[in-house]
Amino acid sequence: MSGDPLLFSLEELPLILTGPLLRRTEPDAVTVWLALKAARQVTLRVYRAEERMTACLAGTRSTVRLGEHFHIVAVTATSEVDARLEPGQLYAYDLDFGEGGESLNEALNSTGCDAPLNLSYFEHGLPTFALPPDDLNHLKIVHGSCRKPHGGGADMLPLMDNAIAQAADFPNERPHQLFLTGDQIYSDDVADPLLWLASELEVFLLGWEEDLLLPDDSYKPRELKPGQRSSIAEECAGFTAGLPNQAHLAKSHLFAWGEYCIAYLLCWSSVLWPDKLPSGKEMCQEKKQVRQWDREVDAIANFTRSLGQVRRLLANIPTYTICDDHDVSDDWYLNREWCDRVLGKSFGRQVLQNALLGYALFQGWGNTPKQFFAGQPGEKLLEAVETWSASRGKDKAAWREIGKYLGLPLTNPQTGLPQYRLDGDVLILDRDDRALDWHYTIRGFKHEAIVIDTRTWRGYPQGEKEKKTPPMLLSPTGFKQQLEAPLEETEAINQSQQAEIEATLVILPTNLVTMCFVDWVQRFDLSRDRVFGNDVGDSWNFNENAFSQFLVRLGQRRDRAIILSGDIHYSCAVRLCYWSRERDSVLVQLTSSALKNSEWSTRVIHTKLKSLCPERTVRWAGWKTPPPLREIAILPGQIKQWNDRTRHSSPFLRQLHRDRGNEQLSWKLILKDPKDRPDWRYRIQWLERGKAQLLPWHTPRNQHPKLSENFLIKLLLKLWRNRWLQEGSEVVGRNNFSLVTFQWSPQNSTKAVIQETYWFLPDNPTRTVTSRYFVSLEPDKAPPFTREL
Repeated sequence: MSGDPLLFSLEELPLILTGPLLRRTEPDAVTVWLALKAARQVTLRVYRAEERMTACLAGTRSTVRLGEHFHIVAVTATSEVDARLEPGQLYAYDLDFGEGGESLNEALNSTGCDAPLNLSYFEHGLPTFALPPDDLNHLKIVHGSCRKPHGGGADMLPLMDNAIAQAADFPNERPHQLFLTGDQIYSDDVADPLLWLASELEVFLLGWEEDLLLPDDSYKPRELKPGQRSSIAEECAGFTAGLPNQAHLAKSHLFAWGEYCIAYLLCWSSVLWPDKLPSGKEMCQEKKQVRQWDREVDAIANFTRSLGQVRRLLANIPTYTICDDHDVSDDWYLNREWCDRVLGKSFGRQVLQNALLGYALFQGWGNTPKQFFAGQPGEKLLEAVETWSASRGKDKAAWREIGKYLGLPLTNPQTGLPQYRLDGDVLILDRDDRALDWHYTIRGFKHEAIVIDTRTWRGYPQGEKEKKTPPMLLSPTGFKQQLEAPLEETEAINQSQQAEIEATLVILPTNLVTMCFVDWVQRFDLSRDRVFGNDVGDSWNFNENAFSQFLVRLGQRRDRAIILSGDIHYSCAVRLCYWSRERDSVLVQLTSSALKNSEWSTRVIHTKLKSLCPERTVRWAGWKTPPPLREIAILPGQIKQWNDRTRHSSPFLRQLHRDRGNEQLSWKLILKDPKDRPDWRYRIQWLERGKAQLLPWHTPRNQHPKLSENFLIKLLLKLWRNRWLQEGSEVVGRNNFSLVTFQWSPQNSTKAVIQETYWFLPDNPTRTVTSRYFVSLEPDKAPPFTREL
């Protein structure tokens, strides 16, 4: 492929531009998503891998036209005779492309290509998969988040492909589900070469360019050059990706709908990447910009080198996703201040709708295909998209319809700001009742995975002075629909003996618990009204009410639950024991991040240096209503006590046995009446990272780190990459993904969850190591409670 996308020949491209991606996969329905260069009627057939004579499931769907040479489809195969796929069985699938007559392998490869792409692990050439087993001891789930093409370090998705290849023949040994827990693209931090390519490909594939409606005039995307979009993103759209004083993070923000769509194509496939990107000298004039461009070209080259493995991975494992902020823009719906500043600007609304439309088409459709069946809101969205695209973006009625189905908040006609409505004591963004849901639940034979949308169902505090106050990440209605309803539904399924679900996983794009240092920095920023620099309010513990509700609603219905999360660019395991008057339970948070976006700070906490400041075990108690308290002050030579007259909000949370004060004065709170015992208590404990184990896997495509010619720098780098120093005790701060398995038996004492986190050696990135977290799932006995708080 030539280096100038304007010289692409349509005949050079294979029929399939991206995909196939294996998406929602259940015993009675399998969905596969793909993007094509031409319209087709696509038929999906699922077979037993060893037979491939008679299809177990089949389904046909016509593609949706996004542009002149850009068509997508998510086709679902079902059974007309109530046939169901079984655990412990290997299945293969094939695709037929109607009148074109191409086979899957022909559709994947252009005529006369030198190195044909093969997405199979077998001689038959078809992608394969296995359903989750009916024994939790064999269940294998992989997860990760935060994959930025020019981010630091090597991409970890190709390594997942290795994990499947090692056990492809064995349905109970290969990974069964992949959860990508947010930031599948980085729309607000795009490499300049990637944005340049996306803008050119938009014209080539769509056949038209969207009008970007800035306050002074309308512009075509190619008129807003890479590296020059920071002030536009901030001033015209209201985005906060470059705040404070970080304009480089938004210098190449995605704006146009076509740019968002093509960003997905470029992250999942190498088809549209040229053999060579232009150099900095060809594209930039200033020396600093030339160096920056060339650095990003090098990083992208490392990323694209293994996209063939990424395609094979995504074709051979059921993949589930959920949005986080960078899928749209940094700090998306962080607080009311962000909502008002972005949704109060017409260009901000336009870009936000473009981002949400990209998410719906490229991620949401595969997560919840039933929402896109005939007569459902998703199908009406697809019809509106075809109408709007056919009008070259001019059909305003179709554009408004798209906004309704995407759940874009309504606008207050008097203020021009987004419209809110009350949900209990908090405000939520007001949207059309026909809007698609981004949350969903997937159930296996023995487990359930409840995927939570923490971006669009936030509960914001009332009052003008509360615009920057951290919200509830789920409003009361959000809790009911996203957490309580699926938990109740599973209980009903178990009681009716339709299934026997034993393990509960909750997928959170934002963490329930973060490092104490991160928490301290965010609270410091909040005290100085600086909320956009460090995502202040994006962790659950910032809103005590929402945090308590999450623990109570989950803890009251499940003895044990596993939380999978990402977002924070390191991997860890945290155990939370919960004790209430009704029942005791244990929650385990397993975090895995980043797939490709390591930073200097995460590489530091990866090492033994983090051991100098370990995470402490903390204990909390909570009351539904604040109990009467007494305050005790301890001064040199005397002790004073009095009734605490502070007005506390409900629920009331208090960290136990926390030191308060100094050498001259210290104080503590005690319960006035010892009978006012807490309604619940919990303890948060960080688990140790197991010693790194070297694996036999070899990844020759990864580049060795460049060594400086300076002797002193070379010596320092050698010391820094020393394996003893890199053997940290708590977190994996280098690019990683994690494999989650279970130790399960009828005897409670043997239930546990294990996270194996995979990463590359700093001194030899062709070699893989794994660190193990072993976490008991048995609730601990509640410790004695004293009056002292």
